[in-house]
Amino acid sequence: MASAPKTTPGLRRSASRPVLPGATIGMVGGGQLGRMFAIAAAQMGYQVVVFCEHETEPAAQVAHRVVTGRLDDEDAVDRFASGCDVISLEFENIPAATIERCSGYAPTFPAASVLATAQDRELEKTTFRDAGLPVTPFVPVHDGETLREAGRVLGWPMIVKTATSGYDGKGQHRVERPEEADGVPWGTADRWVAEALIRFDREVSVIVARTPSGRTETYPLFENAHANHVLDTTVIPATVAPPVAERARAIAIRAAETLDVVGLLCVEMFVTGDDLRINEVAPRPHNSGHLTIEACHTSQFEQHVRAVCDLPLGSTDPLTGGAAMANLMGQLWTEAGTPPDWAAALETPGVRLHLYGKRDAQPGRKMGHLTATAGRPEEALERVLQARRRCARTETA
Repeated sequence: MASAPKTTPGLRRSASRPVLPGATIGMVGGGQLGRMFAIAAAQMGYQVVVFCEHETEPAAQVAHRVVTGRLDDEDAVDRFASGCDVISLEFENIPAATIERCSGYAPTFPAASVLATAQDRELEKTTFRDAGLPVTPFVPVHDGETLREAGRVLGWPMIVKTATSGYDGKGQHRVERPEEADGVPWGTADRWVAEALIRFDREVSVIVARTPSGRTETYPLFENAHANHVLDTTVIPATVAPPVAERARAIAIRAAETLDVVGLLCVEMFVTGDDLRINEVAPRPHNSGHLTIEACHTSQFEQHVRAVCDLPLGSTDPLTGGAAMANLMGQLWTEAGTPPDWAAALETPGVRLHLYGKRDAQPGRKMGHLTATAGRPEEALERVLQARRRCARTETA
């Protein structure tokens, strides 16, 4: 973007006092995270305007108003941002220049500088390492020769990731031995990062909320399981010792302070014994936090609203002894050739259904999720898995 935002004196609003219900919150991005944010904001009395490319996107379906256009279209950005009292975003792969332009009209969280760091794996890991935070050992690489050199430092096998534009396993390759180094599709990205393969006991995530005035609050640890590099299930409480859980929450807060995040930051970590290593971060609500809608006093989406509006943060205490979430992927539709059996799924006690309003089901696409609460986490997990089997018609009620 070349030109400056169209502003007038006094148009930039101060973030020094709370943005109260009745105001207008702008949401950049029209996916399911924006949808659930908009629902939470509307329940609190806010107006929500969504900026996305198409009016049929999940968040656009529930917003008070929608501005459509490419996310790098300056005129569309101006039309959107000029009507907002505060602005946030639902995913980090938004042009940082777009967020910088939005900030000329209203307080915008997280800031463009946060996006610039979160969009670059090498910069993100370097920033955390230099701040003294535990990260997965890594080496920047760009071809087979530099990867073989990295192997002498990190050992084999390694995970090789594109420095930018990677998520849900995209742009990631496992390289077992030096002979495979030239097989990485190096021409598909300018920069790459090689990471040591961590033999971990479990993966956990912590979501931390932070306000413009610096207040912070964290959720209990979520324990995550993946399938095909995509989150499959999440359970709380995580099966880690209390000292490890407290250290994980302290690391998440420190990471949010290091990036100067306002809003939410999800910090994914590997747990090996008592050791913790940051894997990735996301400056937004996160798939692993979806169960907070039913499982905690304050959902991650309401907390996101509170954080960017500089309101008091809500309690993150669990409401029950255990809770679980299971993703609903597009293959539930495509493999059966028929819509899932929602009635059968909802016969499972304690199960709640969340669908995102996406019209085209494709394998690997997140279409919705199921949550369940119970007295114990194992029971909650079994309930969501049973419900998912039932809606896939692989188990009778």
